[in-house]
Amino acid sequence: MSKRKGLLLDQQGIVGTALRHLELADWDFLTLDNLEAARRALNGKPPLVGLVVFDSARSWPARALESLIATHQIEWIAVLDRGLMHDRVLAPLIARNFHDFHTLPLDRERLLMTLGHAHGKAVITRAAAEYAQDSGRFGMTGNSPRMLELYRQIEKIVTVDAPVLIGGESGTGKELVARAIHSHSERASGPFIAMNCGAIPPNLIQSELFGHERGAFSGAHQRQSGNIEAANNGVLFLDEIGDLPLDLQANFLRFLQERTIVRVGSTERIRVNVRVIAATHVDLTRAVADGRFREDLFYRLNVVHLKVPALRERASDITMLADWTFNENSHQKAPQVKGFSSDALRAMQEYAWPGNVRELINRIQQAMIMTENRLITTTDLGLPKSADDNAKRTLDEVRATVEKEIIVDNLRKDRNNVSEVARQLGVSRVTLYRMIDRLNIVL
Repeated sequence: MSKRKGLLLDQQGIVGTALRHLELADWDFLTLDNLEAARRALNGKPPLVGLVVFDSARSWPARALESLIATHQIEWIAVLDRGLMHDRVLAPLIARNFHDFHTLPLDRERLLMTLGHAHGKAVITRAAAEYAQDSGRFGMTGNSPRMLELYRQIEKIVTVDAPVLIGGESGTGKELVARAIHSHSERASGPFIAMNCGAIPPNLIQSELFGHERGAFSGAHQRQSGNIEAANNGVLFLDEIGDLPLDLQANFLRFLQERTIVRVGSTERIRVNVRVIAATHVDLTRAVADGRFREDLFYRLNVVHLKVPALRERASDITMLADWTFNENSHQKAPQVKGFSSDALRAMQEYAWPGNVRELINRIQQAMIMTENRLITTTDLGLPKSADDNAKRTLDEVRATVEKEIIVDNLRKDRNNVSEVARQLGVSRVTLYRMIDRLNIVL
């Protein structure tokens, strides 16, 4: 059986010597006397458990020690004289940052139990982090039926080079989907140029897209390539394509048809090889009907259509997304923060998330920095604790979401065999068909 690895920070070496005398056969400790050496050692494969020795003769720099502890997923144990347990500086430091403590002198059985608990906790913590990382595809997190369907669609899209139109509410991750398509396609080695059509003044957007020659307009002191040209042999991602001015839509349509551009102030046609991925949170079919978007451009862009689900449509992914966000931002959290309270997780499941994943990440990041609690609470997240028509789904809505996910998942596994799925769910075929119709499930 291989030994469990541990790190011992011991400035005077007294505890290190005592550990060797205790003959802890299952443990192998690397003993270091300074934080810089510990930081270098942890850049490799960090152990699961660490011991920090505190004594009255010498003290660790508190801020540097907390920074080291916050950087790595290690369960730390403080080793100290009993008299230091009530030290006004040391006691809060240990309470915020350490899994447990052990008072001197070392007791073999008691120490083995403390080490065992810390090791078990570290194993669970790392397994949860790995699960969060593996629970998704294409750099995205989630395994709800809606996300599994999105992954299947992306798999088909990356093998072709057609234009893609991505729909979905603000904050759902449309650019993340576009980047996934680019990085898994044959254009992955080419550039990915992103441009938000709604964030650029109308008088500058033509120059941003097509580029301009020197002297083309006031302030054009030198030739400049546009985003289309910059994306040559790669992908141009146009976010909020619905905000593209109507008069410029004709120029962009001509580029899609001819694969050439003309810089502002020039007559030279430049051939470019660009895949266009566009995104919008508005209904472009309605914009076409209202005369705000060209119908011919819409059909040119909408060769392949993707819909990124809203967060409320993939509620089963929320805990997974919360864990992913927590792990990705662990370097900037308050030292004592270890995770989420059960009430906070429940509140996140019940909240409607009008800002979708962007709002979820923002609330969690703020809570990780500002909370004074060990576990992030509902209050830390700024979420309602009780039922609220604007923030909390009704029981019928929750039930419908769960029913839909179960039915869609079973239909996928059994290749839309309604009879087999009805048998597995314990309902009649007629009842299942009614549920499919009521929940708007497409077979």
